[in-house]
Amino acid sequence: MTLPVTAMTAAILALFFIYLSYQVVKQRVRTETSFGAGNDEHMDMVRGCQSNLIEYTPVTLIMLALLELSSANHMALMVLAVAFMIGRFLHVFGMHRHHAGKTVKFRQIAMVTTWTTMVILALWIIYLCVTVNLLS
Repeated sequence: MTLPVTAMTAAILALFFIYLSYQVVKQRVRTETSFGAGNDEHMDMVRGCQSNLIEYTPVTLIMLALLELSSANHMALMVLAVAFMIGRFLHVFGMHRHHAGKTVKFRQIAMVTTWTTMVILALWIIYLCVTVNLLS
C-alpha cells in the first residue's frame, strides 16, 4: 500500500465518525428532531462531537498523505497519527464529561494534542518544501 499510515488513520477515523453519526441519529430519533438541535443540549453535544471530528480530520489526513508521499519517516508519522486520534477520542470523552457537569480538562488536553499534532505536521511540510524543493 502506498500510504499505509494515512490509510490506517483514515479507516480508524471513518469508523469513529460512523459511531458518532450513529449517536446523532439515535438522539434525533429520541427527541424527534429532524434538523438542528431542537433546543436539546444533548443533541448539541453529540452534534458537536461529530462536527469537530470532521473539522479537523481532512486537513490532517492531507498533511499525513503529503508527508508519506515525500517519503517521511513512517514511524514518526504513525506517532503523530496516533496522537491526533487520541486527541479526537479524548475530545469526545471530554465533551461527554463536560455535558455531565464535570471538568473540561479532557477537552483541553484533546485540543492541545490535536493542535500540536497539526502544527508539527504543517511545520514538517514547510520544512521539506523549503529545504528539499527550494534549496536543491
